[in-house]
Amino acid sequence: MATNILMPALSPTMEEGKLARWLVKEGDTVKSGDILAEIETDKATMEFEAVDEGRIGKILVPEGSEGVKVNAPIAVLLEEGEKAGAVDIPAAMKSISEAVKAEAPKKAEAPKADAAPKAEIQKAEAPKAEAPKAALAPSPDGNRIFASPLARRIAAGKGIDLASLSGSGPRGRIVKADVESAKPGAAKPAAAPAAAGATSGASLGVAGLPDARMFYKAGEYEEIPHDSMRKAIAKRLTSAKALIPHYYLTIDCNLTALMATRAALNAAAGKNAAYKLSVNDFVVKASAMALMKHPDVNASWTDTAILRHKHADVGIAVAIPSGLITPIVFAAETKGLAAISNEVKELAVKAKDKKLKPNEYEGGGFSVSNLGMFGVKSFTSIINPPQSCIIAVGVGEERAIVVDGKIEVATMMTVTMSCDHRVVDGATGAKFLQTFKQFIEEPASMLL
Repeated sequence: MATNILMPALSPTMEEGKLARWLVKEGDTVKSGDILAEIETDKATMEFEAVDEGRIGKILVPEGSEGVKVNAPIAVLLEEGEKAGAVDIPAAMKSISEAVKAEAPKKAEAPKADAAPKAEIQKAEAPKAEAPKAALAPSPDGNRIFASPLARRIAAGKGIDLASLSGSGPRGRIVKADVESAKPGAAKPAAAPAAAGATSGASLGVAGLPDARMFYKAGEYEEIPHDSMRKAIAKRLTSAKALIPHYYLTIDCNLTALMATRAALNAAAGKNAAYKLSVNDFVVKASAMALMKHPDVNASWTDTAILRHKHADVGIAVAIPSGLITPIVFAAETKGLAAISNEVKELAVKAKDKKLKPNEYEGGGFSVSNLGMFGVKSFTSIINPPQSCIIAVGVGEERAIVVDGKIEVATMMTVTMSCDHRVVDGATGAKFLQTFKQFIEEPASMLL
């Protein structure tokens, strides 16, 4: 029996994506693990793997299609011996496919005029909403179960509870082999605590902002449609700012010793060095060391508990043409300055090429946002959930300071930390910044 290949959820926060490129064509035989397509999310371009074996009977969504909802059918997979002519594609799916195909050439000629057709495509998808639910149905405890359609049919026939199985497919998806090897009536694991429940902002009662276009005359502005990354950034940061009780702490750090240490280390490495240290590399290392001394800061909020992290996983805000992304240096407390420097450079390149994988930018316990290279003296950042703190790092510049009653010139850097007050109390945040300042002003102390 033919089964639908569904638009995958390639990250926990993904709601829709762009089907950038098909790597198979109708009639091709595929097996579990084969790469079917490249999917462009709001953060990166990722490969989509097959979870079942069979033959591609029909491609429903052409490559280049944007705004494809997670769990929407994108192709039909035929079983062995099944003919493509026997597949009855619902009328709704035909209309969607035809609408998307008609829209593709229009986008190449007039990208600004695609809002209305896209809206019509989304409306056409509404009647088929019931079908995709089967591949991502919730378990009785409220957690979603990822399973292929074929695995679900076999499980239903054998009386197997999918919630009792662990998937061996891509990203933990339950596939045919998992169900065939399972015994009917297997005991279910204990339900996970409802700690991952997201807090809704519906109860805030905040009115929406008016459309900015109503304040300006037509023809006096250029309208640039939102891409998937810009929409994701807007949604995520609006929620973070509205739902997380931010407060801010600012401290000045003397970089005189750090700049001397940095210059000495870079000089010792020579021209063909395997590393070239930046001030930001010291900031990342100092953050990691301070997090290990203040574990209350290295934590995340849930509705039932605070998650205290065992390692200092430090995110680095990277500006890319389409927005902002925060790749993570994991277990930064265990890495030297050279290793951190090289890893940050590698992650930045992958971020700008949209080649980061979700496990390289999701999670983390703390973030660093540095605008010093633009000459910015100080600023505040919005917390990047599920993290609880982020530091905003300004430029290192010469300033007049008072030392023992005398005015001296020193290279100073202003750092402002944004804290989630549900997790980090004011005194806790202040103590963290004191330790961070100590590491920055006395770089050798990071070796102790």
